[in-house]
Amino acid sequence: MRVIFALLFWLVQSLGVMAGPLTRDQVEPFIIPPYALGESVGDKGVWSLRNSGGAEAGYVFETALMAPLPGFSGAPINMLVMLDLEGRFIDVRLIAHNEPIFVSGLGEAPFRKFMEQYRGHSIHTPMVVGTSYGTEGGGGGLVYLDGVVKATASVRIAHESILAATLQVAREKMQGIKSTPPAHPDPDHDEPLTWTDLVDQGIARNLRVTNAEVDAAFSGTLWAEDDPEAKADPEGIYLDLWLVDVGPASIARAVLPDDAFADLQRFLSVSGFDEPLLVIDAGRHGLVSDGFVRNTAPDLLGASQDGLPLALRDADLVFSTLSGVPEGTAMILRTDRRLGFDPARDWVFEVKATRAHGMFQPEIGIVAFTLTHSTPERFFARAAVATPLPPWAEAVRNRATDLILLAIALPALLLALGPGMNRLAGHRRFTVIRLSILALVTVFIGWWAQAQLSIVTPLAILRTVIDGGSFAYLLYDPVSLLVWAFAIAGFVLWGRGLFCGWLCPFGALQEFSHHLGRFLRLPKVEPGALWDARLKLVKYGLLAGLVATVFIAPDQIDTAAEIEPFKTAITTFFVREPVFVAYAGFWLVLGLFTFKGFCRYVCPLGALMAVGGMLRGRNWIARRTDCGTPCQLCRVRCSYGAIKPSGAVDYSECFQCLDCVAIHNDTTRCVPLILAAKGRPLHKEKAA
Repeated sequence: MRVIFALLFWLVQSLGVMAGPLTRDQVEPFIIPPYALGESVGDKGVWSLRNSGGAEAGYVFETALMAPLPGFSGAPINMLVMLDLEGRFIDVRLIAHNEPIFVSGLGEAPFRKFMEQYRGHSIHTPMVVGTSYGTEGGGGGLVYLDGVVKATASVRIAHESILAATLQVAREKMQGIKSTPPAHPDPDHDEPLTWTDLVDQGIARNLRVTNAEVDAAFSGTLWAEDDPEAKADPEGIYLDLWLVDVGPASIARAVLPDDAFADLQRFLSVSGFDEPLLVIDAGRHGLVSDGFVRNTAPDLLGASQDGLPLALRDADLVFSTLSGVPEGTAMILRTDRRLGFDPARDWVFEVKATRAHGMFQPEIGIVAFTLTHSTPERFFARAAVATPLPPWAEAVRNRATDLILLAIALPALLLALGPGMNRLAGHRRFTVIRLSILALVTVFIGWWAQAQLSIVTPLAILRTVIDGGSFAYLLYDPVSLLVWAFAIAGFVLWGRGLFCGWLCPFGALQEFSHHLGRFLRLPKVEPGALWDARLKLVKYGLLAGLVATVFIAPDQIDTAAEIEPFKTAITTFFVREPVFVAYAGFWLVLGLFTFKGFCRYVCPLGALMAVGGMLRGRNWIARRTDCGTPCQLCRVRCSYGAIKPSGAVDYSECFQCLDCVAIHNDTTRCVPLILAAKGRPLHKEKAA
């Protein structure tokens, strides 16, 4: 009854997780100041985001409801994304997941660390999980996010979920955001220009305001009479401002002498993302107030683009200008292109005119004059709109070396166990060869390539079939998928033996453990034939229990799958909580005395492999009529107990170790062959 109640609890819990979007009380703790949660804007877990002043600042949403891509547990990874109105990630937070490697393996810390990488990046910049392999400039416009060692497939699934959900919100809620890559000065563009050319082509633009116009702007306000100079000279020039973007080298040469141009280039070599803007005022405004401090934001100047403010800052450069350029108060400002500024599109420059009313603690009045500016596109280059590879292709590219080595090694192993089987089994160094292969499997396939197959994958596939989801997540781990392909090929050719006997890293560790036990002359402890047969049924019961868990409590499948010690011994290399290390260690210590006890009696993946082995098309191990009647040598020598007293091979328990093949072909060990050599007729071979 306790088991039934526990299963019912798991079922209710799992249904509750996916019942609907989080409530306001559940979402608010994830919001980081100075932002605040706004109102719900849909039925898919999307909320508006407010800034400290209460204005709309972006959106907050869950990924699982809009992009329910199944993870390796078969369930989606749910994350909370905060996106500003320009399409930049403010934050990405983990809400819930059942990824086995993070649940009780590596822990959630590296998963959360991975998600921190999105902050500040724009959805308009293609992002992939992996490395640029030395591609200069970040890989041609791509942003590469560092994956998590031992969990690359899971973070790829999370990444695709984040992008899919974010793009859906952007399409539905943020149609006005720009989609072109920002411009930056083209270093290859060289064009002779003069100041007159800049003015005639609109590259240098002028904002001219008279005293009368300033008076008109303050007319009817408290400050209408607070500028006697303007009253005295209405036609006088209050503001005669020239604005030119000197980021492009051709434009800068038309304005600055050689020494000033060289200083500017040295500045840009250090601040490569800054766009320099030359401002000159020949009027009495003067650009800055008396309290202005160099290398800070000018208090009387501002800029905006697409209705959003641009951050201006004094470049703190001392310079002169060429003859012919208007004289006056001059300064070079800078603004960061990484924050969204595009100098080739219209933007607005703003100059504030201020007046003070009163002697003590005067009241300050402000009016603004604006100038729209843009620099022709020909002076700039834009990063090519990089198209990321499909996730599966990116995964293949990042694992190319491992895949190539496996693509060579696995077919060679198939040939050795197929056409070359008799030669391999009869080699005088066969045991050394076998152990060497198992060592490579443990180190390369297991610890290095992280391709230890697990029952979690078939169970996730089953859950995906039930839920009607996508199987794309299988492609995110191409190395494991390749090993699965060869394991399935082994089903057809030999049964379970190819994987269980040759390609399972944990199985290899157990075999090494048993050889160590023999070297240390420890006692060998094996159950009798009856108990051996009974214990071999346990793994099928465990497999059935895990399949039932998929239907009854799917969110608990990763916990139930801990019956496998693979994650501890292979995936995390024993760096886990003590209880898991003790469990994996138990099976390896038992292996000193009992040959591969976990594989033979407990492994649910082995049970599935045995079921899959029914696809085997033939009995590939040769037997003779004398095998079993009367010769029992192969049965006695079989460490797996896979040969019946009749001499027939039980392929559901055969690990393809080739020991019986070696005996069958050895004239010094095979009893029928020995008798035949002494003149006794040799019986024909029979099916195994």
